[in-house]
Amino acid sequence: MTETRGADWAFDRYETIRPRLPAASFPSAARHADTLEDTFDDFDAYILDGFGVLNVGGTAISGAVERVAAMRAAGKAVVVLTNAATQPPQGAVAKYDGLGFTFTSDDIVSSRDVAVAALGAFPADLTWGVTAAGAASMQGLPIRTVALEDDPAAYEAMDAVLFLSSDAWSDARQARLAEALAVRTRPVVVANPDLVAPREEGLTLEPGHYAHELADAGLCVPQFFGKPFPNAFAAVMQRLGPGAPPRSRIAMVGDTLHTDILGGAAAGWGTILVAEHGLFKGRDVAGYIARSGIVPDVVVRTT
Repeated sequence: MTETRGADWAFDRYETIRPRLPAASFPSAARHADTLEDTFDDFDAYILDGFGVLNVGGTAISGAVERVAAMRAAGKAVVVLTNAATQPPQGAVAKYDGLGFTFTSDDIVSSRDVAVAALGAFPADLTWGVTAAGAASMQGLPIRTVALEDDPAAYEAMDAVLFLSSDAWSDARQARLAEALAVRTRPVVVANPDLVAPREEGLTLEPGHYAHELADAGLCVPQFFGKPFPNAFAAVMQRLGPGAPPRSRIAMVGDTLHTDILGGAAAGWGTILVAEHGLFKGRDVAGYIARSGIVPDVVVRTT
């Protein structure tokens, strides 16, 4: 497991990399509500982040299972849009099933899905060095792969880099990757743009953090797939299909201003920030909203 950082560090780091993120317009002020059910009159589709909205680490957020059921009972479209890229699609379904949710693969769009779909645009003969959480994490990838672990030969053999997971990543492996990219530039694809993720023990560093470090050093221009980048939101619109509600009636629900709220606003959707469980747990979100200028349409206490 990667090291943890605090919310203020994460917020400041997101602000530092802001020029690499999409631009968007926002309402002048957010309204406040208790739960997502208080917004049912405003939206016809709910696009739900995973961490901080449905679960924290391996624990479902209290009331989240019931809230999703209430959405469906009210006729709302429900899609999970997650930047969790460690597990193949069947693993994501199993994870949510274990938490008490009844999502199918059709209900989940992951940044991994979006990144994998884009790999077909690269030459087929590339060997991809993958940051993964073991062999199971790499199942189903339609590319030739080598795991980036502790063997220097893997870093020499790779023609491109795919960041899937930081669960087994380390400063030593990051340094080895940086050295390899300094010797020879390669494409870097990031299947999880998050800097941090909320887990029971704190905020863990995620693949986006390591990719931005490489970019800051001038070693690559990462290609990001997932929130807040447009490719993730386009994938959801495709999943919703021709019967999708107007964009103003679609709500992106998340716990992070710079991924969920910024990305949803850039897509022309409504946005809802969940304040109690994720990045801003125990903090006054108003100050972070004011400092960033990223203003959600609604702030709810909990899912």
